[in-house]
Amino acid sequence: MAAIASPHPRFLAPSILAGDHAQLIEALDTVAAHFPIRWLHLDIMDGHFVPNLSFGPQTVADLRKRNKRLFFDTHLMLSHPDKYVEAFAQAGSDLICVHVEADHDIASTLHKIRELGCLRGLALNPDTPAAAVEPWLDQVELVLVMTVWPGFGGQSFISSTLPKMAELAQLRSDRGLNFRLEVDGGINTETALKCADCGVDTFVAGTAFFRAANHRQFIEAVCGPQADY
Repeated sequence: MAAIASPHPRFLAPSILAGDHAQLIEALDTVAAHFPIRWLHLDIMDGHFVPNLSFGPQTVADLRKRNKRLFFDTHLMLSHPDKYVEAFAQAGSDLICVHVEADHDIASTLHKIRELGCLRGLALNPDTPAAAVEPWLDQVELVLVMTVWPGFGGQSFISSTLPKMAELAQLRSDRGLNFRLEVDGGINTETALKCADCGVDTFVAGTAFFRAANHRQFIEAVCGPQADY
């Protein structure tokens, strides 16, 4: 398959979920110290939609106090995300991404996110087809393809999600849309390049980023050495 180009430069969005939760400020500072990283990915889990708990809007607000520059890419893995978008917007999120599989009126939730001044994202689990988000592609700034089952870091990349990325990238091109295409789960220097060939431009990396022996080399391997990140 020929590589599919994205209209956007590649961005890396390290997931703070993979940092030491007793030292989240230290993890934040590690990300912030490695410009040209512009995004920080924040995984919010409720123990219902996914089998794990992470943190809430107060933690996001405290992280925002520490850093005003980074773009906070907030991923709500919640059964009822519509009930919490306002709290996370007020906490300092720049983009709020909700799941298409969750129990909410998707159009209404996306409208509310926009009204609150945040960019809008829709996420799909590994077995959810691209068709599930088609009705709202013109109402979002980002589509997130989960490449592992959400809930825990350190899982292996699910390669069967690659065709879905390519399908979404083709829909973006065919409809003249401009949303970013993001992947999350098992992303390392090898899997990121496979995703990039499918039109992906935004890469969430947790374990691979924080455990990298050389963060700069990791960033360049994922995003390219000359890109305007």
